Amino acid sequence: MTSPSVGPERGLLRPHGAHDRASPASESASTSVPPAPGTMATDSWALAVDEQEAAAESLSNLHLKEEKIKPDANGAVVKTNANSEKADEEEKEDRAAQSLLNKLIRSNLVDNTNQVEVLQRDPNSPLYSVKSFEELRLKPQLLQGVYAMGFNRPSKIQENALPLMLAEPPQNLIAQSQSGTGKTAAFVLAMLSQVEPANRYPQCLCLSPTYELALQTGKVIEQMGKFYPELKLAYAVRGNKLERGQKISEHIVIGTPGTVLDWCSKLKFIDPKKIKVFVLDEADVMIATQGHQDQSIRIQRMLPRNCQMLLFSATFEDSVWKFAQKVVPDPNIIKLKREEETLDTIKQYYVLCNNRDEKFQALCNLYGAITIAQAMIFCHTRKTASWLAAELSKEGHQVALLSGEMMVEQRAAVIERFREGKEKVLVTTNVCARGIDVEQVSVVINFDLPVDKDGNPDNETYLHRIGRTGRFGKRGLAVNMVDSKHSMNILNRIQEHFNKKIERLDTDDLDEIEKIAN
Repeated sequence: MTSPSVGPERGLLRPHGAHDRASPASESASTSVPPAPGTMATDSWALAVDEQEAAAESLSNLHLKEEKIKPDANGAVVKTNANSEKADEEEKEDRAAQSLLNKLIRSNLVDNTNQVEVLQRDPNSPLYSVKSFEELRLKPQLLQGVYAMGFNRPSKIQENALPLMLAEPPQNLIAQSQSGTGKTAAFVLAMLSQVEPANRYPQCLCLSPTYELALQTGKVIEQMGKFYPELKLAYAVRGNKLERGQKISEHIVIGTPGTVLDWCSKLKFIDPKKIKVFVLDEADVMIATQGHQDQSIRIQRMLPRNCQMLLFSATFEDSVWKFAQKVVPDPNIIKLKREEETLDTIKQYYVLCNNRDEKFQALCNLYGAITIAQAMIFCHTRKTASWLAAELSKEGHQVALLSGEMMVEQRAAVIERFREGKEKVLVTTNVCARGIDVEQVSVVINFDLPVDKDGNPDNETYLHRIGRTGRFGKRGLAVNMVDSKHSMNILNRIQEHFNKKIERLDTDDLDEIEKIAN
């Protein structure tokens, strides 16, 4: 979704200091302080986002922890010093940061081909799905907001979720949906539909795992509520200090579990018994954060029995499922049937090398012989990624580097530049590149083969990585660098798993390389 152009007259509270970058990993590290309810921010959240993006794009003066980063002649980012001990570590997956990154780089909804499966609480009641927003009989000002956001018709998840969420009486829901499927807009619409503006107290409560993700949801509420000025929104995040004994008059409260729990119990800013809609977003991210799971359950237990409970998660491993069932009684369930990714449209090769330098030489030979629109190169550690990006830059390639210690906004700016074709090569570690779709990627190179923490082949990541090239109906090319008996063993096991032969490629033979390009 694009940033809203919200004028300063809007009736929603906006967080101040959205330009101050808070740590993406935890709410406690947030430095930005939203205004206390009752004060109006003069700068719009959209403006703050624009400023953030502008700051992120001035990549020439980024300082990343102890390591300096400098742009090469093409303005692409290259590290000059990769000797910090941490650089050698594998990237740690930070689900909250990944989720935020997906939101920042997503300009429109994903065209999801997965089948939606609906399991109703009452299998005998008719199953409704809608093909247009008019069928939902929304308040006119909300319908106007939906269209202003660029939704012309409901997405797959919205077709099925909205009739359940807006039913009378409202239904509880557990829904699986990835980033970019329109689920935030769906639950925001459910919250806004239930609010009675005349009642000046919180009626809807939305929990997000981090400060930044709460701001992203707040942004959607602002956009959708643009034509509903009497609706008010408050942020329950650390740093938003209120007077003790004060009661909040805003209709919707969005925040992180620890602060929301304090506001409901210790500080009594919110009367939980008056909440009509409770949304728990990004449950899989939530349970990965220490303490959030217990806090969320404690908040849920304070709510009235007839409160509508909505829970969303991108994945549903057992731990998430158990958590969801504790939070949402008698749920309807919406799941996306996973479509099998296929390797049928991708030609796979491997190159035998003895060491890192030979791998680099093979890469240069490959580049010298075939025309590559854009390539993604995956490395196992930050150190290798930094070294490789610097070496490719010396050879005159336009290189972008994605690394885990970069701020989320910086990563988003790098991905945007790559998408726009400003850099032709993206060197990345595995964690950073989850969910990045770039249509022009024609070649994926595994500089290091993907392995799990025990050193076994990571088949899912392999599929995920090379699946990027065969998308959008195009034929793709994947080249795997093998530099030891161990990595040859990994490659053989990947071959067996997918039952697809990976051919050997001699990168010293120009004719052979040219053949694979045709």
